[in-house]
Amino acid sequence: MRGVSRTSLAEVEERFNLAAGSAAEFGSLAEDLFAIADLFDREHGLRRTLSDATRPAQQKSQVVRVLLEGKVSPAALETAAAAVEAKWSRARDLPDALERFGVIAAVAEAEGQGRLDDLDDELFRFGRIVQANPELHWALSDTSIPGDRKRALLEELLSGRVTPATLRLIAQLAVHPRGRSLEKGLEEFGRLVAQQRQKLVAVVRTAVPLSDAQRERLTAWLRATYGRDIHLNTEVDPKVLGGFSVRVGDEIIDTTIVGRIEEVRRRLAG
Repeated sequence: MRGVSRTSLAEVEERFNLAAGSAAEFGSLAEDLFAIADLFDREHGLRRTLSDATRPAQQKSQVVRVLLEGKVSPAALETAAAAVEAKWSRARDLPDALERFGVIAAVAEAEGQGRLDDLDDELFRFGRIVQANPELHWALSDTSIPGDRKRALLEELLSGRVTPATLRLIAQLAVHPRGRSLEKGLEEFGRLVAQQRQKLVAVVRTAVPLSDAQRERLTAWLRATYGRDIHLNTEVDPKVLGGFSVRVGDEIIDTTIVGRIEEVRRRLAG
């Protein structure tokens, strides 16, 4: 988000944090916020009305309260009211913000269960599973397949094998892609999870699995390099040959043999 929307997002987040402090159950709060975001996506006229900066903020807030009171938790209702009172650069930024707070609620759910690391790892691993399984990718991405069938498939595959928050986030992306591919959605949610943990996510590719000692040394080196905590997601790729590569955001640190050969080729070509 940019400009006015970025400022509004920060303001709404303050009110969300206050409301979430009294939430009885973060998982339910996440589901409520996802449902409201999906409603605003689906009802174009409603979204335009509630994101119209020329309408009085209190009038829009009252519309939301009449529409949602008793149907969602008080914390979700307060967050939605704060969101429609704010000004947004684009109408789409309104449901985007509500979905974002749904993800944050799911992060709080995992954190309360002591499973925040699991949430991060599971989103990453599921993305790799989908990439490697075309049939699963099709089943979860085909817009002609009803949402309840996708949910049932995910329940069968993942229930009891991943955290409830992970299943919740993956189901949101599969049932309500909101114009994103499943892979892009998983990356987006993964970044939000990492932001909430105040950690950078480093994707490490090696030819063989790293030992615990190697992971600790690499994590310490990256922490010193970037000045922030680092969470490692590791991939084993035989094509690496030797060394390792690390991707942190858009930056790549490549010490692999293949990477060195490519660097020599570029220099010779230059």
